[in-house]
Amino acid sequence: MPSPSAHTAPSAAPRKVLLSWSSGKDSAWTLYQLQQNPAYEVIGLLTTFNQTFDRVAMHAVRRQLVRLQAEAAGLPLYEIELPYPCSNEEYEQRMGAFIEQARTLGTELFAFGDLYLRDIRAYREQRLAGTGLTPIFPLWDIPTGQLAADMLAAGLVAHLTCIDPRRVPASWAGRRFDQQLLAECPEGVDPCGENGEFHTFVSAGPMFRQPIAVTGGEVVEREGFVFADLLPASANASHSGTAYTLATPE
Repeated sequence: MPSPSAHTAPSAAPRKVLLSWSSGKDSAWTLYQLQQNPAYEVIGLLTTFNQTFDRVAMHAVRRQLVRLQAEAAGLPLYEIELPYPCSNEEYEQRMGAFIEQARTLGTELFAFGDLYLRDIRAYREQRLAGTGLTPIFPLWDIPTGQLAADMLAAGLVAHLTCIDPRRVPASWAGRRFDQQLLAECPEGVDPCGENGEFHTFVSAGPMFRQPIAVTGGEVVEREGFVFADLLPASANASHSGTAYTLATPE
């Protein structure tokens, strides 16, 4: 007599996902959600870098730190070089070329850590239409207060690398993203900084195999934003800690 499992349909193979990776908490938490879901197999992280300053746009995080994140996640990092300044046309051309490469990797889905900005989501959906890659948004419409609390409860460690001093105190640059910071958020500031109030770098959390040791560098103000540089803890102490604003396509 056949076992009860003999007639069970085989599970579908997990769908291969590339994740847009900014180095911040929303990307990291998106990775964690995907890791927990057997329907998905994350096959890599994608980050755009300003090729002049060798940093992530807006977050101003050094390329070396992003590579350490990918190593901690056990995933390959796909790097797209962007000129400075970068036009919309140039950005879309370079992204389009990468999408062609992504298809050769067997990629089916492209994941983003967007939370609720519908114009950003619509732009991503439009750009991927007809490419064979389907955009997914694992954190979409989760209340951001709950999202921030869940991240911290799970042990995510992040520091603010870029802040908009028109929205939050300039002294927050370099500060740890924690319950105390959330309690001090000015009225109207999103707990996850989804409206550009701040950007972060994640150094530890359940999505990583091991933490990344970092040390604080210089804090500078450029073009209306305040940036706190982070360096690998093993970096030479004489290394310049200058932070730069980076071009992001309009």
